[in-house]
Amino acid sequence: MRFSVVFFLLLLACFYLSLAQGTYENCCLKYVGHVRQSTKKKVVSYRTQETDGGCNIPAIVFKMKRAKSFCADPKQTWVRRLIKRLDKRKVSAA
Repeated sequence: MRFSVVFFLLLLACFYLSLAQGTYENCCLKYVGHVRQSTKKKVVSYRTQETDGGCNIPAIVFKMKRAKSFCADPKQTWVRRLIKRLDKRKVSAA
């Protein structure tokens, strides 16, 4: 009897830990300082990270061709230019 209770509690704890690990958001913790021009050409999309939930800094998350990504400060001039270029590319493709 005791073994089954201990086993059940252990199993329940494992399920709880696996669910808790899945609740973390995919957040940027820091920005890149500068990006090479060749890297900028490989960017295919972006998303905006707000400071709500578990994310504590505002950021632009750029996604590159091979599913890599990097985070940038939305206040930087090069970031705003890259966003405009991606938006133009999206409009012209539609």
